Amino acid sequence: MIHLILAVLVQANDSSSAVAQRPEVSDRPLFAAVGAPRVELGTDPMMSIASDTTTPKKKKVVIEYSDWYETRLTIHRYSSWAMLPLFVGQYVTGTTLIQKGTDAPQWVKTTHPILATGVAALFATNTVTGAWNWWEGRADPTARGWRTTHSVLMLLADAGFTYVGLVSGQAKQNGDVRNRHKQAAIISGSLAVTSWVMMLKPFRQD
Repeated sequence: MIHLILAVLVQANDSSSAVAQRPEVSDRPLFAAVGAPRVELGTDPMMSIASDTTTPKKKKVVIEYSDWYETRLTIHRYSSWAMLPLFVGQYVTGTTLIQKGTDAPQWVKTTHPILATGVAALFATNTVTGAWNWWEGRADPTARGWRTTHSVLMLLADAGFTYVGLVSGQAKQNGDVRNRHKQAAIISGSLAVTSWVMMLKPFRQD
């Protein structure tokens, strides 16, 4: 009888030891990778990962414009509206001169060179103000490609009108030069108008 009681006590002692040595239940996911960061229960895993991998924010580029920038821009914009009536007047008087030659009315002969001087003065003003403002805002990423395209087209128009002016003297005596004079004026005017329309709403990009 005594032996039976001792056997029962020894078995109960072994069972309590086995319970005491049982490992704690881990709160890790069942298939968590070895070395993965420990995630506490009740927290968002994505928030824990985001806190460990912070990406540096890009610094904002600050562009400073001078007071003269707005002044030049105002001159550039308002003077550009004189371009269309000058072009129309040049086309009408120039076509009349080509068709009638020396028989053209006197007002046509007088008006055409005056309008040509107006075009030259306009493009000189807008080239200076536009190129100056483009250079000052060259670091501004806002619509930089659009503004650059506008400037390039205007410079091409400048080159074309320069050629028109250089051959104007020979155009009076030579029919072939006269035709080239007219074609160059039309192409240059088309480039200028296209560039001008680009900067009007709704085409303008800011």
